[in-house]
Amino acid sequence: MSSRGLNVCTLAGNVGADPEIRQVDRKSGGSTRVAHLTLYVDRIPSRKDNDSFTVEITIWEGSAGWRKLDYIKKGSLIIASGSIDVSPYIAKADAQPRAGLRLKATDIFLDSSPRTETAESA
Repeated sequence: MSSRGLNVCTLAGNVGADPEIRQVDRKSGGSTRVAHLTLYVDRIPSRKDNDSFTVEITIWEGSAGWRKLDYIKKGSLIIASGSIDVSPYIAKADAQPRAGLRLKATDIFLDSSPRTETAESA
């Protein structure tokens, strides 16, 4: 048995804002683009107690997910698949250290179900 861990995560949720695309320098030289977005994930969608969490998503240029960026906007329901990691930060509200989640998406699946009148009015 291999001693290597398996880090694969698939999450479904709504995009919090339009993806932000930046140009970044590569360690090996040259540059590439990366998109950042926030995904709001409900733990149990049927519950009304706002039991949800956020995950920061990065999508690198050249990945399968990158080709779908034109179709992703604020409110889009997507399924993101990739490797997940802890992303430490300092909270602005109380200056305390916190840990967030960051998913390096290798693929994005778009929700193709039609919106109902109830969903549009919500």
